[in-house]
Amino acid sequence: MPDGSPAASRRSIVVSEFTNSVLDPDAPMLGPVEDGGTIIANTAPGCWGPMITPRLRGGHEVTTPVRVAGAEVGDGIAIRIRDITVTSTATASGHDSSPEGFCLGDPYVAARCPVCDAVWPETHVEGIGQDAVKCDGCGNAVKPFEIVHGYTVAFDDTRSVGLTLPAASAETIARDANHYAALPDGSRQHSILTYAPSDMPGTLVRMRPFMGQLGTCPSMAMPDSHNAGDFGAFLVGAPHAYAITEEQLAEHKTDGHLDIDAVRAGAILICPVKVKGAGVYMGDMHAGQGDGEIAGHTMDVAGSVTLQVEVVKNYPLDGPVLFPLEEDLPPLARPFTAAELARGRRLAGRWGVSEIEPTAPISVIGTAANLNAAIDNGLARAAKLLGMTVAEVRNRATVNGAIEIGRAPGVVQVTFLAPLARLDAVGLGDYAREQYGL
Repeated sequence: MPDGSPAASRRSIVVSEFTNSVLDPDAPMLGPVEDGGTIIANTAPGCWGPMITPRLRGGHEVTTPVRVAGAEVGDGIAIRIRDITVTSTATASGHDSSPEGFCLGDPYVAARCPVCDAVWPETHVEGIGQDAVKCDGCGNAVKPFEIVHGYTVAFDDTRSVGLTLPAASAETIARDANHYAALPDGSRQHSILTYAPSDMPGTLVRMRPFMGQLGTCPSMAMPDSHNAGDFGAFLVGAPHAYAITEEQLAEHKTDGHLDIDAVRAGAILICPVKVKGAGVYMGDMHAGQGDGEIAGHTMDVAGSVTLQVEVVKNYPLDGPVLFPLEEDLPPLARPFTAAELARGRRLAGRWGVSEIEPTAPISVIGTAANLNAAIDNGLARAAKLLGMTVAEVRNRATVNGAIEIGRAPGVVQVTFLAPLARLDAVGLGDYAREQYGL
């Protein structure tokens, strides 16, 4: 295995391999890619496809992590998202339920066949519909998840809009599911298009692709979809092999499963490094999603992704921060225009204020078992990052920002205008200047 030194690193890495849905710091990684280098990947759909594929142990299917030369524990990795392109021509999704008997505690992590009692059974597809996934051992339909109300959506050639389909069209797509899903060659999932849901045909939707999974490897083996404070809480005291304690979750997770729709092309994401080389991975591309992902799932697609990665030394947080595109910022958190600054200076002169504090937008991610606790986590992280009290963060996020919901039950963004001098002190000021032209 490459030793991670700059001399052994490569300027670019092309990733076509996937994990078994478990992020394991002891498993071989690719690379290393050089500090400032490029990672290109063809990603597989997350969520529904892996969720109906019992041998996958994490509910998603993410790329094999890549080492970054020079990244040490306690650093950060700045990920510039250069491009996200959807390659699927259709997908399916919907609100779920988990039938009784098809899992050992957690249907995302430990699917089982209730007839032969195999956990993580090998399965195959016979026909279409919600009973199409069959156990190789006994032939029983194995469905850790069902779609309660769902849809099949086809995308236009420009990948700008999609349209939900009636039953006959959904079934036509289901019979050639892997083709329409554009599953990468290395993917091992059953396509959710096989289910052929069609409960709300004729609905036009906008496409706005982003990465639901993007981050760095946790420092203990963890199912990929559970690498966050909310889904990770399901691992605490679980009856399966990936059970952990609350202390282990807090120590080892890196919050790579965000489902934040602002993690899209043009954004800059800073992630914590908890293993040598960082282990940058990605997956769970979404064609679009409203804040909160309130149905539990959205339009999961395959696609190509280009990232540029850079080491940030001595990163002070245990979770990510985001510099979104300006158009994705809440109105109060956007940089002041020249006209607004001119008015502010006149106001300052009137009241004897010698200088207006230079500020820049930042979005600090918080995760926890529920949204209230996630807000507390985000506020505490922002306070630590900027060396201020939580009370001050609350005030700044109120007058110059917002609390945004990434995903229910517990991923939020604490987004606000932060003092630029405080961002400079932790090595992040230049990312804000780059992103917002300051």
